[in-house]
Amino acid sequence: MAVSRSDKIHVLRMHTTDARPKNLDTAVQPGDPPHINGRTRAPDLCSRNHSSHSLHLAAIKPAHARAMGEIAADERGLAAGGKEAEEEEETSPIEQVRLTVPTGDDPTLPVWTFRMWTIGLLSCALMSFLNQFFSYRTEPLIVTQITVQVASLPIGHFMARVLPRRSFPVPALLGGGEWSLNPGPFNMKEHVLISIFANAGYAFGNGSAYAVGIVDIIRAYYYRSISFLAAWLLIITTQVLGYGWAGLMRKYVVEPAHMWWPTTLVQVSLFRALHEKEEFPKGSRRMSRSKFFLVALICSFAWYVVPGYLFPVLTSVSWVCWVFSKSVTAQQLGSGMHGLGLGAFTLDWTAVSSFLFSPLISPFFATANIAIGYAVFIYVIIPTAYWGTDLYHAKTFPIFSSHLFMSNGSFYDITKIVDSRFQLDQDAYGKLGVVNLSTFFALSYGLSFATIAATITHVAIFYGKEIYQRFQASKQEEPDIHTKLMRKYDDIPAWWFYSLTVLALTVSLILCTVLNDQVQLPWWGLIFACGMAFIFTLPISIITATTAQTPGLNVITEYAMGLIMPGYPIANVCFKVYGYMSMNQAVAFLSDFKLGHYMKIPPRSMFIVQFAGTIVAGTVNLGVAWWLLGSIPNICQDKVLAADSPWTCPGDRVFFDASVIWGLVGPRRIFGAAGNYGAVNWFFLIGAAGPVIVYIFHRIFPSQKWILMINLPVLIGATANMPPATSVNYNAWLIIGTFFNFFVFRYRKKWWQRYNYILSAALDAGVAFMAVLLYFTLTMENRSVTWWGTAGEHCPLATCPTAKGVDLSLDPTESRVCPVF
Repeated sequence: MAVSRSDKIHVLRMHTTDARPKNLDTAVQPGDPPHINGRTRAPDLCSRNHSSHSLHLAAIKPAHARAMGEIAADERGLAAGGKEAEEEEETSPIEQVRLTVPTGDDPTLPVWTFRMWTIGLLSCALMSFLNQFFSYRTEPLIVTQITVQVASLPIGHFMARVLPRRSFPVPALLGGGEWSLNPGPFNMKEHVLISIFANAGYAFGNGSAYAVGIVDIIRAYYYRSISFLAAWLLIITTQVLGYGWAGLMRKYVVEPAHMWWPTTLVQVSLFRALHEKEEFPKGSRRMSRSKFFLVALICSFAWYVVPGYLFPVLTSVSWVCWVFSKSVTAQQLGSGMHGLGLGAFTLDWTAVSSFLFSPLISPFFATANIAIGYAVFIYVIIPTAYWGTDLYHAKTFPIFSSHLFMSNGSFYDITKIVDSRFQLDQDAYGKLGVVNLSTFFALSYGLSFATIAATITHVAIFYGKEIYQRFQASKQEEPDIHTKLMRKYDDIPAWWFYSLTVLALTVSLILCTVLNDQVQLPWWGLIFACGMAFIFTLPISIITATTAQTPGLNVITEYAMGLIMPGYPIANVCFKVYGYMSMNQAVAFLSDFKLGHYMKIPPRSMFIVQFAGTIVAGTVNLGVAWWLLGSIPNICQDKVLAADSPWTCPGDRVFFDASVIWGLVGPRRIFGAAGNYGAVNWFFLIGAAGPVIVYIFHRIFPSQKWILMINLPVLIGATANMPPATSVNYNAWLIIGTFFNFFVFRYRKKWWQRYNYILSAALDAGVAFMAVLLYFTLTMENRSVTWWGTAGEHCPLATCPTAKGVDLSLDPTESRVCPVF
C-alpha cells in the first residue's frame, strides 16, 4: 500500500542483516537476513525512521548470531543482576555495539562550527525543497540522507582548506573564548550533525513533512482552502510534539546500553568508512570515492534529460502494449503504469527508486522477500481475483487503480457528496450510491490489515522475551562506556522538552478551536490523539531499539477516528497526523539521539540541530507546496492532465482516497455492514495467525533453519507501496537490487564495499538536480517537445473495464475511450 503519503500502513521496518565486518571501518554488508521498512517506503541506508518508506540494512551481528527472526542476544547483558568482568564493564554489553562503535572520544573536537551550520542548513533546505518538489511527480524521487552524507564530506574538506583560519574573540556575555570560520580539519562530529540536519530535510524518512498532504488534498482534490498560518501550525506542531514524547522517553530508551538501536550501527559504520584514510598502492588505477561520486553524478545528471524531457516513454517501456495495441487484456497484462507490468522495464532512475528508495541499499534477503510477496500478489492473487472469480465485480473497474468508482464503473465525483460545511452530504451520497474500489485496491487494504496484525504477533512471538529481558536489564545495569563518556557533556535540561511539549499542545489546541473550521478536529480529538501517541511511543521505541522493527499503527488511528467521527475527512487525517505521526517523529528523534550517543555528540547540539532542521524543513516543504499548488494548472488531476504531464501526485491521490474512505464516508460504509468490503476485515485475523503457524512449524522442525527465513510481515507487506507504486517500479527495483546486492556483492565484493553506497547517492543527486534545472529552464517557460516518445506509456486500454455491458461513453465526464464487451 502507499507509503509516505499513503494511508494504509507504514509496514514496519525490519532491519536484521547478518553482517560480519572484518574491521570496524567496514560498511555493513547486505548479504544476510533482511528487514523492511514499511511505511512509507522501501530500503534506505540512512533513514532510521523510517518510514518508510527507512533503513533496510542491518544490525551488525557476530558470526554465531541466530538466524533471521531472532536477533542475537548477549546473555551476559540479559541476566539481571549478573556481574560482568571488570574489562567488560568498560564496554557495551551488546556484542554488535562492541564490534562497531568506537570506545574513545575527543571532546576537544569542534562541532558548533561555521562549516556545520552552513552545510547543514543548506542541505536541509535543499533536501526539503527537492523532496517536496518531487512528491507531486508521477515518479516521486526521494533524495535521501545518504546523498548528503556522501556529498557533504568533500565539501567539508574543501571548506577546511579554503576558509580563513583567523580567530575572533567571543564576548564574555556569550561565554568568552575565541571563534573561527575554520577551526581545523573537518571532523566526523561535524559530519554527523550535518547528517542530522539532512535527516530533518528528508522528514526523518518521509521525504517531506507528512502533514503537507493535508494541504494538498484540501486544495487539489476537495477544491477548498486552508490558510498558510493554519497549515504551517499544523505541520510544525505535529513534529514538535514528537520532541516532547522523545524527551519524556529518552532516559528509558537512549541511555541504557541494552536499548541499542541496531539501525544506528549502520550509520556509525558508514561514517567510519567515509572518514577512513584512503591509501592506494603505487601505480594503482583505483578511483577515490569522491572522484567516483563526481563522475557518477555527472553521468546521472546528463542522462536524465533523456527520460525527463526528450523521451519520457523510457520511464515505462511497456512493449507488450505496442505489440497488442487493440487488446484490452494484453495491455492490462503489459502496462507498467496501469497494469501487471509483464515485460515492462524502465531506463529512468526516478522510476527505479521513487517509491521503494534506492535498490542499491536494500540487503538481498529483503529484496528476495519482497520479490516473493510481490510475485504472489501481482501474478497469482490479482489475476485469480480479476479473471478467475470476478471478486467484488472486479471486471467492472480497472485491474490496477487507486481511484474510487461508481457501481457502473465510472469515476466517483467526491465533490458531489461534500456539503458546504466540508462534511458528508448524506442525501447526495444516498443518490450516488456506495463507493467502490478496484479489487486490487481492496485487496491491498486487506494486506495492510494483515501486515499490521502479523507485525504485532511476529514481534511478540519472536522478540517478546528478548524485549522484556533487555528492558529489565536496562533498569538495573551499570552505565556502559558510551554513557560514561557522554557524561562529559552538559545534558539537555528537562524543561526544554517540557516547555516544547506544553507550547506545542497549547498551539495545537488553539488551532483546533480558533481555526477549527479549517482543520475540523475538535479539542477532545486532539487530546485523544496525543494520548494514543504518548501511550504507544514507549513500547514502539523499545521494540525499535531492541529489534530494529517499527510497527506501523496509522491504520489504527484512522480506523478509530473513522468509527468515532465519520463524515469529517480533514478531522480524520489531522487525527492521524497528531496520533500516529507525532509518535513516529518521536521514534525518529530517539534514534538520532542514540546515533549522537554513539558518536559522542554533545546532547544540546543534537537537540538544537534537530529542532532547527525541523522548523526549516517544515517551512520549506509548505512554501514549495503552496507555490506549486498555486502555479501548476490542474495539478494532481490525472484525468485532465496531458499524457506526458509529470504532475499526477500519486501519493496524494492515495492520501485523498484514504480521507474519503476513513473520514468522509467512514469505515462503516466501506468495510462495515453498509459497504461492500466487510470481508476484508478477516485479513486482521489471517495476519495475526500467520506468524503463530510459522512458529509452530519451527518448533516441530527445529533443524529446518529455512523456516525462520519465512518472515510474514515482510512477505505480506511486500506490496505496501502499491499504490501509488506501480509494477514497473517494482520490476526495475527488484532486478537492479538483485544485480548489485547479490551478484556484485558476491563476485565483486571489494567494489561493492567501496562504491555501492556512493553510486546510489550520486544517481539520486544527479537526477534531482537535472529535474529541477529542467523545470526552471524549460517547463516554466512552456517549452516542450511533442512526438511519439513524449505521449505517455501508450497503453490507453489498460484502464478499461472488461465486464459485459459496461459503456463508459454514456458518462460525459469520462476521458477513457474503451470498447464495450
